[in-house]
Amino acid sequence: MGLIGGIIAGLYWIVLEFLTTKIAFFEGWLVIPIMAICGLLAGLIIYFIGDPGEIHLIVNNIRFNKGKLDPKNNPSMILSSLLCVASGGSLGPEAPLVQVTGSTGTWLGKIFRLKGEELRSLSIAGMASGFTALFGAPLGGSLFSLEILHHKHAVEYYKAIIPALVASSFSYVIFALILQLGLGATWELKSYEYAGLFDFGLAVLFGMVATFVGWGFIYCVKFFKIVFEKKTLPIYMKTLIGGILLGVISYYFPLTRYFGHHEINELLESNLTLTLLLGILIFKILAISITVTSGWRGGFIIPLFFVGTTLGLIIHQIFPETNVTLAIISCMAAINACVTRTPMSTTILLASLTGFSYFIPILFASLTGYFLAPRIPFIGSQGESEKA
Repeated sequence: MGLIGGIIAGLYWIVLEFLTTKIAFFEGWLVIPIMAICGLLAGLIIYFIGDPGEIHLIVNNIRFNKGKLDPKNNPSMILSSLLCVASGGSLGPEAPLVQVTGSTGTWLGKIFRLKGEELRSLSIAGMASGFTALFGAPLGGSLFSLEILHHKHAVEYYKAIIPALVASSFSYVIFALILQLGLGATWELKSYEYAGLFDFGLAVLFGMVATFVGWGFIYCVKFFKIVFEKKTLPIYMKTLIGGILLGVISYYFPLTRYFGHHEINELLESNLTLTLLLGILIFKILAISITVTSGWRGGFIIPLFFVGTTLGLIIHQIFPETNVTLAIISCMAAINACVTRTPMSTTILLASLTGFSYFIPILFASLTGYFLAPRIPFIGSQGESEKA
């Protein structure tokens, strides 16, 4: 499963990079029509080929459909998500990869006539292989595939942890071989020097601010969901409208375009004013919310890390005496844990992605976001009973 997952992830990333390079040729005001067209095409793919669902459906099927993820809509997910991510939507490729590799795990399990927990474990292992290939953290990726399934019980399906870890490890090796990757941090934060126990308190304070922003994001998504559901429209009309709105935001705030993989480093290297950072923060949250609710396909984990980075830079601008790296890492951890309810895997993922070797401050911030999150989880199917 890990070998297959690594190949799928590697091929997906190659095509994504190719499409992104071609579509990025359109700049300035042309970003508005190109994103509108890509949104329309993605909507037409979903309308005619089939609706692949979102992360809510993946979690729901693992928990309440005996661990079975249906692979029949994978072509729709692959094509629509490639268009959405490559054109500059504020969602990343992690959710499509998790859907495709997880359903491949189900397919492989049926070939070997697995049932019950064994089939569910292979589906979870498939999810972990897709997630890990992108993030480069086998332990964090395998734990995430378990933690995302329930908002309280991180190891509800503990039997899947070893299969997930094995699949994650092999998937990352294959992905790295295909793309010729080395080991190292993805985002280049300034070096951090531990200043004492007071840093843990600061991590919690920064986490509280980020959690407040996380609440704002959750309610922003709910607002746009109501707006897009108020009038019954075909999916391609919703994705078209979403594309136009995203194009306008990208025109005025270019850094909000795309899901943040490269943009986080650009943000860290730029010396932006406080006003511009506030604008980027607000409109990035709006862009993610519009992308999520208008039918565009992708995952919101890396975009939330971008929001956390922006918030950390804002805090440092207001309070220059604070350590900018601690502020950024704490905000990234808390906002993601608040929305996804994954404090343990968030801690491990961020340590791998940023090279931040001090686990405990990240964990403090992650737990702050987790415990101060809304009572009802953002991903509805993480709850105690099946959600529609």
